[in-house]
Amino acid sequence: MSLRGTLVCHALACTTNPLPLAFYVAYAENTGFDGPSEPVPPRSIPFPLTASHRMDSERSRDGKTSGERAVYLVLREGNSWRDVFRLTPGQVTTLGRAPTNRIVIRDDVCSRNHCEIFQTGLGWTLRDLGSRNGTVVNGKRIISDWEMDEGDIVQIGKTQLGFTRDISKPLPQFGNAESTVGDTATDIATINPDEPPSADSSGEIDAVDAREPDILHRTRETRYNAIDGAPDRENMVEDLRKLYRLAIDMGACKDCKSLCDTVLTGLLDAVSADIGAILLLPVKATTNPSPDRLQVVAYRLKSNQPYERVSDTLSRIALVNREAILANVCDDHRLSTRDSLGLMQARTVICAPIRRQDAIHGLVHLYSTNTDNPLDRSDLEFTLAVADQLALALDNLQERESLQVGLARIEDENLNLRRQLELGDRIVGDSPSVQKLRQTIARVAPTSATALIRGESGVGKELVARAIHNGSDRADGPFVCMNCAALSESLLESELFGHEKGSFTGAVGRKIGKFEQAHRGTLFLDEVGEMSQSIQAKFLRVLEGHPFERVGGGTPVLVDVRVVAATNRDLEHAVTDSTFRRDLYFRLHVLELVVDPLRKRKSDIPLLANHFLERFARKTNKPPKRLSRESLDALLAYDWPGNIRELQNVVERACILSNDGEWIDEQDIQLSTLGRPQETGYREVTLDLLEQQHILATLEKTHWNKSRAAQILGIERSTLDRKLKRYNVDRPGEE
Repeated sequence: MSLRGTLVCHALACTTNPLPLAFYVAYAENTGFDGPSEPVPPRSIPFPLTASHRMDSERSRDGKTSGERAVYLVLREGNSWRDVFRLTPGQVTTLGRAPTNRIVIRDDVCSRNHCEIFQTGLGWTLRDLGSRNGTVVNGKRIISDWEMDEGDIVQIGKTQLGFTRDISKPLPQFGNAESTVGDTATDIATINPDEPPSADSSGEIDAVDAREPDILHRTRETRYNAIDGAPDRENMVEDLRKLYRLAIDMGACKDCKSLCDTVLTGLLDAVSADIGAILLLPVKATTNPSPDRLQVVAYRLKSNQPYERVSDTLSRIALVNREAILANVCDDHRLSTRDSLGLMQARTVICAPIRRQDAIHGLVHLYSTNTDNPLDRSDLEFTLAVADQLALALDNLQERESLQVGLARIEDENLNLRRQLELGDRIVGDSPSVQKLRQTIARVAPTSATALIRGESGVGKELVARAIHNGSDRADGPFVCMNCAALSESLLESELFGHEKGSFTGAVGRKIGKFEQAHRGTLFLDEVGEMSQSIQAKFLRVLEGHPFERVGGGTPVLVDVRVVAATNRDLEHAVTDSTFRRDLYFRLHVLELVVDPLRKRKSDIPLLANHFLERFARKTNKPPKRLSRESLDALLAYDWPGNIRELQNVVERACILSNDGEWIDEQDIQLSTLGRPQETGYREVTLDLLEQQHILATLEKTHWNKSRAAQILGIERSTLDRKLKRYNVDRPGEE
């Protein structure tokens, strides 16, 4: 409790103090104290007071005279007036036994939501809320709205509240509370614990809930927003230093788990708690979530006490009202036998919401099992300040993760765009085979079924998959490519499904897999026949609509992805050999598209060659070249074992090696011996040209592995580089 709150409590509890109560209330208003004071044992005032300290009770918090007079309810228990509540104009003040009320009446006769008082014009009105035992004013039970007058005494069971605009005047001194009720005495009775509780008009059980802890303080704001004028400014500055250091530590955290662990460590070092936990919702909520949805993300213990979840009563209040609560559960035998807090022997507990604007992430729970060092109001406000900072850090983490997902998707899309520029944006050809393929794509694309593209390497299976994606209702979504033959089994699983931080050596952070990147889009899996058996099983479950888990993770991930697979393997033979799952084969074999090799549709070669010539000219910003009749005949006579990819490389190589003229001659066409009939006749070529052709053919054979090619040619790698530089030759596709 702050100094100003303690001062008011001293004044209310000290029966020998000669100064009027108005002094302490006015002091509290001028120092910014808000909320009811709490009873404390009588003690001496911390500094001497004289008549010169009197203050005007009509001043507002900023010290200026208010146009409206302040209105108060003063609560009396037993023979003494205890708490002072200032009524706020425009705000309904509810009274009842439930801890959600603004004024909590701890009386068995009081209903959970008993009555309310609110401003009407320049006056104030009291309204009973259908309570079981009724509301009494000045000894009479009210049956309708009651307009309050100065000095009215509201009685609820044995509890009395005086209504006044001038707190310096003495309130009426009643005798025994039960004797003043008059004709309502028969309505007021102590509830027999052996009888079942009755329900009030609201349908709620009108009996003391054995699960409700004794709430000491509750707040929505912290005192750190007005540090300059605070009486305990020096202590608050030290708290701010702790908050600053903790904020720096929080900023260094890269994931939710480490962030929550850091926050708990900082809290347990700063407040009088020895057990702490952070519970988060699966997704932050803007409504009022149920405590059942909270999941324990982190907990810390200073002692050997076990951790148990805080009672749902406190959690629900904090979630619904977005306010932090300090409760006392000391010596409450009901909790020790019926509530989880008793299992931990907790004495005081803090339940603080992790909130930001209208959203809430979860709760911070702190417990103290030490009766000599309980949690207090300063701990409550410090915890709420940390919880607010934690909410901001969680939002930043989620935004960072979202940016990482977006960045991975953009990088993948950028790579795909480059591939698209290399492959072209359309399927080129007029052969009957290509025309039939276009018709099949037009029928397959609008569906959501899995498609399997079959064909030799280099026929353009990825281009067909992209055409399917562009013709579907997912065209605005991502198109993600993955070659299943390019990685080992462990890396392939990580690439497909992602991994969590620390799941294996080198996993320094969370990685989003291809399936998540392709959410609401299309995932193209090339060489799907190269998957291992274990990955095939996990892949099959995703195809069937089941969620998956990242490598090293336990959170289910569900995605909406259309899969287009491709292979150049004989899957039927692989199923027979038990290297490919039979159930996966039938799951993929829903829609099949077959792309013929280039040797079976040679009529498309002139169109494809001219297409590559034009694209190479655009890339190099030079006028396009043309194929001579002899060079075109050489292309048509070749069998193209590398299909369209090989044709593209040959055309680009010819553009590089040819003279600066308009035409590409036959000697500019460099073809591999793999697809050429064995020549027995004599060719009139120079040794330099013959060497050049042989070197390029060897590089083509080794897929431009220069070290391997140099080994085959019997020369040094540096010699091969010098010859290529002399020929002015680069690897096809490189600029």
